[in-house]
Amino acid sequence: MKKKRKVAWGITGSGEKLVETVEIMQQMRDEYHKQFDIRVFISRAGDQVLKYYNLSTTLETKFDKTWTEINSNAPFLAGQIQMGRYEFLLIAPATSNTVAKISLRIADTLLSNAAIMGQKTRTPLFIMPTDFREGIVTTKLPNGKFLELNITREDAEHVEKISEMENTTAFESPEDIPNIFEKYASND
Repeated sequence: MKKKRKVAWGITGSGEKLVETVEIMQQMRDEYHKQFDIRVFISRAGDQVLKYYNLSTTLETKFDKTWTEINSNAPFLAGQIQMGRYEFLLIAPATSNTVAKISLRIADTLLSNAAIMGQKTRTPLFIMPTDFREGIVTTKLPNGKFLELNITREDAEHVEKISEMENTTAFESPEDIPNIFEKYASND
């Protein structure tokens, strides 16, 4: 039997598209369970947001391995990425804070550190920024109400900058995630 390849899934502190992303990642786990071992890495802010959306238990029960950030090197994801232990790193959803840190090369959080290390070692990096393009977006809050947000030009510029980085793909929707898994599954 062929050994499963590891995928690192990072979750930051955004509620935008979080529920849909968790649902699609469960589908990916079910569909590709023989090829991929999906390991979940949650930022400190992501941990809070998952609790607001009542998704913490879902992740803990549906995925075998989940870790929450202690600091930029604990758990030691960046080192594992550096040593080539992961097929790719997926950060979804990614806050504007995380995207800006990657854009500006600030590796002071678990996921920004892992992303920047992944870029240095040519590990494929897939990022789903919540603030993908400039303009007004409507997001659904944990209580079911809706909130309009103004995505600034500066946030959109950070997305453009990471999109131009080597081995880095920014994508807009959770519905794009199956294409990533399909691409790497076909490498078998």
